[in-house]
Amino acid sequence: MLPSPKLTKTGTTIFAVMTALAQEHGAINLSQGFPNFDCPKPLKDLVSKHMALGHNQYAPTPGLPELQDVLAAKIERLYGLQLDARREITITAGGTQALFTAIAALVYPGDEVILFEPAYDSYAPAVEIQGGRVLPYALQAPDYQIDWQEVEQLIGPRTRMLVVNTPHNPCARVFRREDMLALQRLAEEHDLLVLSDEVYEHILFDDLEHHSAMSFPQLYARSLVVFSFGKLFNNTGWKMGYCVAPPYLTERFRQVHQFNVFSVNRPIQHALAEYMQNPAVYEGIRPLFEDLRNSMYKALEATPFKALPCEGTYFMLCDYSAVSDMDDLAFAKWLTIEHGLASIPLSPFYTQPPKDSRIIRLCFAKTKDVLQQAGEVLQGVLGSA
Repeated sequence: MLPSPKLTKTGTTIFAVMTALAQEHGAINLSQGFPNFDCPKPLKDLVSKHMALGHNQYAPTPGLPELQDVLAAKIERLYGLQLDARREITITAGGTQALFTAIAALVYPGDEVILFEPAYDSYAPAVEIQGGRVLPYALQAPDYQIDWQEVEQLIGPRTRMLVVNTPHNPCARVFRREDMLALQRLAEEHDLLVLSDEVYEHILFDDLEHHSAMSFPQLYARSLVVFSFGKLFNNTGWKMGYCVAPPYLTERFRQVHQFNVFSVNRPIQHALAEYMQNPAVYEGIRPLFEDLRNSMYKALEATPFKALPCEGTYFMLCDYSAVSDMDDLAFAKWLTIEHGLASIPLSPFYTQPPKDSRIIRLCFAKTKDVLQQAGEVLQGVLGSA
């Protein structure tokens, strides 16, 4: 007889559910967060090159030194932080693995972890599987601002960690400097750890600045900061990321990492190290996605769907209350089956979904013809729900 499941509230992820439904019904898939265009050919060619050179055996567990050095140079250039690359940068099998490893290494049974919801759906299960308890702080539409005094009221003697995400998936909100300073104050005054999910660091718009936890020395001193090459270079299927943390936290992180994946894809690490020596390869990412965001705005103009502000990531939230009174999961399935457009409902991103929420998430990391087709589909939805 099996014991009770560790995750009693978790089934198949909403991303897998909606993508499968989109495939079943031949729908335009604006649900799961991946581009429908390929990663840069020069990067793919470098992977092939390093495979041919025989770089096909295990990489060092913390990551390839050449890649660590390139990342350390990038971090110093962007955020002004000088790192010990060998002791503070760990290459991981994607951002999600880094997030899970950080929580597994540092959250103990009975510990409390504050999440800002709606939150990426891997955070809460990772906490719960360690025996931790989620303390949700609910962000409110349409601007999803944080009242840090309210957050402070959640903190108790068992609170161990805050998990933050900027630019934020799914809210598409970017933290301001004032947010990071408030976070730093709370972490210092209450002796908390911070897990900062910054996988969309280069996908933000309207001249907004990315304020990394690494830009604030006292905050970085108690933070683990997670990034994703998949989000950076449109190759989510490669599952490549990295975690940056002070040496004492990196040591804890690697204790779990070595038994989680041991090491990460070696030829891709060689390719990334070579490719990223030129900063231009990531500097051009913002204008590409800002143009696609604007195309998504335009595609929605003639529809009954109301686009919420989108400051970053490649997701846009849409209010469909002018179309239907269905709950968001039922509406997302109906939209896929009846109209051939797949989205993601917002409720799975909450521990306790808000009542009467009528918001879905659309991914605009698609070619413009697909976004135009999506707009045409949504124009015909009014009055048919």
